[in-house]
Amino acid sequence: MAVSKQAINERIWQIVAMIPPGRVCTYGEIARQAGMPGAARRVGKALRDLPDDTRIPWYRVVNAGGRISLPESSPSRAFQRTQLETEGVVFSAANKLNLKRYGWP
Repeated sequence: MAVSKQAINERIWQIVAMIPPGRVCTYGEIARQAGMPGAARRVGKALRDLPDDTRIPWYRVVNAGGRISLPESSPSRAFQRTQLETEGVVFSAANKLNLKRYGWP
């Protein structure tokens, strides 16, 4: 029995909604928690499908290298970094955050 796109999105969104302030989770870890190991790109797709007025903290999701995945010039990237910094996440001079310190779970 195939699971619908919406059901997969909702499962991913529920996991993202649990990430506490000041913490981040990787796309791959969210995929693993959603029962889809190796499906990090599917997590990115689900986050792109969020409604514009969402309260789900999508900005707490980063790549496995501890970096923001959005393009440098993207307004969403600037928003993501600002939100994380507001929550106390510190980026290195190389625009990377420490996953051991800020990673969840």
